[in-house]
Amino acid sequence: MGAVNRILITGASGFVGSAALRAARDQGIEVIALYRGLPHAAWEDDLGITAVKLDLTAADATEQLTPLVSEAGAIIHAAAHLGDDAAAHDRVTLGGTQALLSALENWRGTFVLVSSIAVYDTAALASGDALNETCALTTAQKARDAYSKAKLTQEALVQEVMPDAWLIRPGAVWGAGRTWNALLGFWASKVFVQIGKDGALPLVHVDHLGETLIRAAQKEPKGTVSINVVDDDLPDRRRFVSVHKTLTGWPKFVLPITYDVWLKLARLLRPISAGLPGLFQEPIIRARLMPLRYPNAALRATLGGKDHAPFEEMMAQSIAGEP
Repeated sequence: MGAVNRILITGASGFVGSAALRAARDQGIEVIALYRGLPHAAWEDDLGITAVKLDLTAADATEQLTPLVSEAGAIIHAAAHLGDDAAAHDRVTLGGTQALLSALENWRGTFVLVSSIAVYDTAALASGDALNETCALTTAQKARDAYSKAKLTQEALVQEVMPDAWLIRPGAVWGAGRTWNALLGFWASKVFVQIGKDGALPLVHVDHLGETLIRAAQKEPKGTVSINVVDDDLPDRRRFVSVHKTLTGWPKFVLPITYDVWLKLARLLRPISAGLPGLFQEPIIRARLMPLRYPNAALRATLGGKDHAPFEEMMAQSIAGEP
């Protein structure tokens, strides 16, 4: 396959899709930007962007997609539901993926799926282990929530149709407008309960992820290639909260609790855990809070790249609203 001159991006107006679009245009690559809600105003002045309003869940989505994909040398599939609504995942994440894949008959190009590290079976890991591409995946029966189950199923759908594809599995994506995450703890009135201090946070800045997706789109995979995407400089929870507080004054009050103590408390509450929030349920605690290592050696060896700057500088830029 020759050089990729045009990339089709689904979910192009979303947080991740927008970053991929910016990275493509920075390299002079034309983009067919599929969006469902509203296009970005800046697109109007860029002749290299063909903006197409298209709902992947529509009955005629495949029919609309077929001529569009024929114009693209690569596809980045970033459109998906991000919540924990199983019905929405069936309709948007899986239904949209099926519509797109149905349009790829006779298409020859590079397919890049934006998946998630949520597909891994963290119940099989222990504190201090490395979560990398060799770790076991969860199953539909063991998936901790609707999101991880949908992403696992989405990967399976892609592999059935595309024998050669990139399965890009980012960690928690952050950046301007989204500097906080659900991997830190929870709020109890005005106090933030920070659970754990050791172990890296599996973060990836949205700009780093966007650039990774474009590098993948320009490199033909040999078979199905799964890559975890996290930053080089990964803070632990204590460092993250400290930096965020220094830059914003928030959270003002922090109550640190060790991971082991919180896990023991959750186990004591197991008989009533079904009626409690997710961070009182052991599978979700282990997935979000267990201190693990997140190496990105496979990412750098396969797709290259590096962080733009250390974590503190990237956080300062993101809080200032810089993309």
